[in-house]
Amino acid sequence: MKISQLLLAMLVSCAALSASAQTIIKFSHVVAADTPKGKASEFFAKKAAELTKGKVKVEVYANSALYKDKEEIEALQIGAVQMLAPSLAKFGPLGVKEFEAFDLPFIFDNTADLHKITQGAVGASLLAKLEPKGIKGLAYWDNGFKSFSANTPLKNVADFKGKKFRIQSSKVLEEEIRSVGGIAQVMAFSEVYQALQTGVVDGTENPISNFYTQKMHEVQKHLSLTNHGYLGYAVIVNKKFWDGLPADVRGQLEQAMKEATVYANKIAQEENDNALAGVKKSGKTIVYQPTPEERLALKKAMVSVHTKMADRVGKETLQTIYKETGFDPAKL
Repeated sequence: MKISQLLLAMLVSCAALSASAQTIIKFSHVVAADTPKGKASEFFAKKAAELTKGKVKVEVYANSALYKDKEEIEALQIGAVQMLAPSLAKFGPLGVKEFEAFDLPFIFDNTADLHKITQGAVGASLLAKLEPKGIKGLAYWDNGFKSFSANTPLKNVADFKGKKFRIQSSKVLEEEIRSVGGIAQVMAFSEVYQALQTGVVDGTENPISNFYTQKMHEVQKHLSLTNHGYLGYAVIVNKKFWDGLPADVRGQLEQAMKEATVYANKIAQEENDNALAGVKKSGKTIVYQPTPEERLALKKAMVSVHTKMADRVGKETLQTIYKETGFDPAKL
């Protein structure tokens, strides 16, 4: 073999070795690519490649391309996918019911109160509870506060009575809908548009970015800006996979996640504001801003959920959140 041929063969061999040494992280999520979570996951993929100098490639699969709501956590646990960013409501059915405290209506008045929990000791302690399930929690990402939609106006508590609302699988959210006389219907996120279109359910609750990017405004005539509950995500990874990474690579990915989290939380409000403008511009959905009195009436009707679900989410967890945020249901 000529020296030139030998060198070429060595180069090809080295390239193949380098390619095989690259770690692939499949990052699956169920929302559109142009949502806060979608954009943040792409940002993380880019940062991971930069900081690891190509040692890690993050492949992002949006819009339930790999797994639906009910499938994705099991897929993570068995290692079929390495990373997810499920909504916090998903961890209750997994057995970590303390996360359902995030589903309690009106528990956070604003983002500042929320971040006292997600960026503090309480949030960290909750993520730690996932480890016995084979899951490592890396960060919390904001989406935003939820609003209700339906094909009839939702101005007063009485307007919810008898209507079927799609919710995520959460006992807290079931009680939330029940508290205003509605009927809760658990359903995968990917199925909601068709269910609204065909009348299987009458309405739903979403941050505006999810409502708009899933084109729900095409099949919902009314949107009430209630801001009654929070929807956020926990970025999680298969613990065995994570622990098996070289320490330097893991550190680089942690840095990439820190930067992605700052980015995610920064754009969340902007994306929801832009989505609301898009909904209004479409002319297909009437957007209603409840009066302070109407919102307070809804808050008073739903605060009973806190008492009924205290044992489920853990009284200690709930009292710790109240202490951090200053929320006092007794004052309503």
